[in-house]
Amino acid sequence: MTAQQPLAYDAFVELAAADPAVVGLVLKGSQAHDGMVTPYSDHDLYVVVADDAGTDPTRFSGHRGPELDLVVVTLAEFCGAGTPGWERYALARARIMLDRLDGGIARILADRARLDADEAFRDSGGRLDANVNSFYRSLKNHRDGRSLAARLDAADSMRLLLESLFALDRRPRPYNKYLEWELARYPLPGWDTDMLLRAVDRISATGEVSLQRHLSTLVERAAREAGHGEVLDAWGDDLDFMRPQEADSETP
Repeated sequence: MTAQQPLAYDAFVELAAADPAVVGLVLKGSQAHDGMVTPYSDHDLYVVVADDAGTDPTRFSGHRGPELDLVVVTLAEFCGAGTPGWERYALARARIMLDRLDGGIARILADRARLDADEAFRDSGGRLDANVNSFYRSLKNHRDGRSLAARLDAADSMRLLLESLFALDRRPRPYNKYLEWELARYPLPGWDTDMLLRAVDRISATGEVSLQRHLSTLVERAAREAGHGEVLDAWGDDLDFMRPQEADSETP
């Protein structure tokens, strides 16, 4: 197999499948998400090469063309630290185009797609605390007349909230591009998807205080049920400031 000249996706897959050094092909990105392909979508492909292959896989790396981008890794790298953490969601929803390991590639992807219990608890708690911090800053800035700062902190809090909620479900948070796609097909347990997306949209755009406080009550309930009461209680009396107030208008 060579990659000296730009290749079309189908042609490359055919060449890779004929090379015994290649043990797996994994397609990620828009092409792996039904309904997300546009005229600008290329094919993002992981090429997994056997650790003991006689071929140096680096000579295939870095191929970027209008139709095909390649990431070439050894099997050991694909199993471990060779794939960066920010790729976790991409691999969670990737499609397997070749698996010479009798399901081994599928098992690796399934493992990457699911946070273990300790990791999920740690990450969800850490993101929850960061979310509350940004939410609190947003409310204070709104109180003090700093509207831009209030909106920016509100937008930050939504990013952190989503990271926490997905971690509670032991899932990597999807990229923004795929958030609606993901929730439409795999809703977060206990959450109304339409309500959550509307709230994230409005809060990110406006920093609406009453809606932030309303959403915070739902977050607090979910967080306490998941065992994160200590994270919230560490905020002490400031929690009262973050809860709904009499002056807040009805949340539609």
